[in-house]
Amino acid sequence: MDRITPDQRSRNMARIRGRDTKPEVALRSALHGMGLRFRVCRRDLPGSPDVVFPRQRLAVQVRGCFWHQHAGCPAGRLPASRLEYWRPKLEGNVRRDGERDAALVALGWRLIVVWECELKGATAVAQVAARVADAVEHKD
Repeated sequence: MDRITPDQRSRNMARIRGRDTKPEVALRSALHGMGLRFRVCRRDLPGSPDVVFPRQRLAVQVRGCFWHQHAGCPAGRLPASRLEYWRPKLEGNVRRDGERDAALVALGWRLIVVWECELKGATAVAQVAARVADAVEHKD
């Protein structure tokens, strides 16, 4: 049983952002601080990658552990209630991610997937930013 009213739940869900999330902004800030320049949310590419380096044909997707069901992550588990609603919704997200990732790679792009849990804390953000910067420098 939900502890809040349906109206409160609706307001909470409406506030969940599709872009400019805290993990995404933290990574972009670190990359920008390293002197890297990129495009944000290229809608002309499959999945609208969060960070795009066009010259290097490198795309970075920052995914929320819950919404994209990060395997092995405590935040990526199914809710205990309303499984008839959540299971198809979250499985659909994972399926769509796979399809869009495959389409992006088929177009000749390299893809880095960064999970929300990998961006917890300044040190973790710096490590992920360094990994992305390394991929930008090495086009293989």
